[in-house]
Amino acid sequence: MKRIQLFMTIFFIGLSIPLGYFIVRTHQSLDQEERAELRYFADTLFYEMEKALSDLVVREEGRRIEEYTESSKLSALPEEPYILGYFQNNPDGSFQTPLASDLVMQSDAKVQEPKNEAITGVVRQLEDVNRVFNARRANVAEPVGLSPPEKVLPEKGVMEKEESSSLAGRYLDLSRSKAKKEYLGQEKKRVENITADQAINISKQVAEPAAAPKADESRMADVETVLGESTEQIILSKDLNASTFRAEVDPLQSVFVSEDKVVFFRRIVIGGQVYRQGFVLLIQPFLDHLSQSHFISQPMSKFASLNLSLRDNGSQRTLIEAGALSTNSKFSLIHHFPRPFAFLNARLACDNIPRSPGRQTLNIMMTIMAGVIFMGLFVIYRSVSAIVGESFRRSQFVSAVTHELKTPLTNIRMYIEMLEQGIAASPEREQDYFRILGSESSRLSRLINNVLEYSKLEKKNRRMELSEGNFEDVVNEVRSIMQEKLRQEGFVLNVENPGNLSFMYDREAMVQVLINLIENSMKFGKNNAEKKIILRLEPEDGQVKISLSDTGPGIPRHALKKVFDDFFRVDNELTRTTGGTGIGLALVSKFVKAMGGRVAARNNDGPGCTISIFLPSTSFVPN
Repeated sequence: MKRIQLFMTIFFIGLSIPLGYFIVRTHQSLDQEERAELRYFADTLFYEMEKALSDLVVREEGRRIEEYTESSKLSALPEEPYILGYFQNNPDGSFQTPLASDLVMQSDAKVQEPKNEAITGVVRQLEDVNRVFNARRANVAEPVGLSPPEKVLPEKGVMEKEESSSLAGRYLDLSRSKAKKEYLGQEKKRVENITADQAINISKQVAEPAAAPKADESRMADVETVLGESTEQIILSKDLNASTFRAEVDPLQSVFVSEDKVVFFRRIVIGGQVYRQGFVLLIQPFLDHLSQSHFISQPMSKFASLNLSLRDNGSQRTLIEAGALSTNSKFSLIHHFPRPFAFLNARLACDNIPRSPGRQTLNIMMTIMAGVIFMGLFVIYRSVSAIVGESFRRSQFVSAVTHELKTPLTNIRMYIEMLEQGIAASPEREQDYFRILGSESSRLSRLINNVLEYSKLEKKNRRMELSEGNFEDVVNEVRSIMQEKLRQEGFVLNVENPGNLSFMYDREAMVQVLINLIENSMKFGKNNAEKKIILRLEPEDGQVKISLSDTGPGIPRHALKKVFDDFFRVDNELTRTTGGTGIGLALVSKFVKAMGGRVAARNNDGPGCTISIFLPSTSFVPN
């Protein structure tokens, strides 16, 4: 048995190591899959934001040059709450806005009051913005440098791997398809041809006269006023109606004019004169718009947080924190937007990465597999233990049978020799010897019959001859057979039989069953002060209950259900000092089951135990 336990331990360890490695590696793969999935959706979120920014830039860069100075759709207040208004900054520092296209606003002049009070307030704010912009525009005369590449913030040892080593990088080279954008709009300056009227309208800094008697001469003077000495180089035709001028338009740029306002503008160069056209972006409303339209309404906001922050003059400040609170991020991804929004950073963080559905399936399957393995090993161990135990009991049974056969044979031989040698001096002594010889012969016969009956029942060769009776014939035969043995051992057998119970039973089998039970009670209770055996018949729930009670030592509680097992004997001091083969109660159980009944054992409230047999009270023939 120890060798079997060793082999099973080695087998268990050998099975557990690869299974544990498989579970660990699978969980690691699921972790990577969950992280890659979250990264994908974070990238998608940033892409949607970047696309919205790109649409805004493309729209503004696509506006006509003269829209910023003449009456156009920009003359009304912007529909977007995050855009304050549109304006043009002239080469001399003055500004114009389509909100007041009929006015001229010098850098040091007061604004004339438009009729609309809301527009009046916006124009005044634009005037203040233009004043600050004049001081800062020299620092952004050229486009800003490239935005730094997208990267992942390391947090407490958590860092995303580069695409080349990620799940997608195993199959696709995404370096070209996912190249970082440098601009959200046009990447290089473009050149447009504008008419003389457009050039005059763009550069208009004083109110036009009410009437011009000579239109051509007036227009030519205005053009020369605008373009100065470069007019002759740029006029492409002597016909002023067909004259065109070269205008260079730079990409959109941005510059902070206050903590809550950013000016987005484009440089327009006409004849060496630099004009700047753009709009004022209100930062807080704009970031609120980005968060509300792209993140708050998404399911991701329930488990992840979005931070939107600004970089200005080397410092960084967070203005938006939306979504779930993140205190111990297991995943963190930061995105820097291309220019002209290079000042804007977006960071997505998550404390609890959503679990993959495959993880639950894996856990269920691993639990089932582990349960099957443990159950299989347990069943194998119990089966081997039962086989080993039964083998051991069989060997004990052979030894016990040998001993049980040897004892009566020895007694028979001894008394025969005593009779032959005439040791019995009187006829009474001879009769005593003959009775002992008969008792030992009966004992030997019953032992042999038990072994033979057990063998037949095991092979299912024993047929039950069931007949209906009231059990009187069985009780009388048992009394006749066991009377001398009971007298010798000093036991009293009491029978409580109402006599009116009729049921089906095999007479020979029942005689053998009762004899085995009585002998078992006598064997273990012979040293008790009270030697009493009660055989009782009574109806119970449509059955006939045959119970045999004694006043012996009883049966240990843990062995009450095992005493009917093959070759089982309770391991205690009493059983070691008494003989027995271990098949008496097992034979009782097999006989009763063959007759369609069942058997049970229980300890009495006082001394001794009771063996109960339950048989059908009506005609029943077992299969």
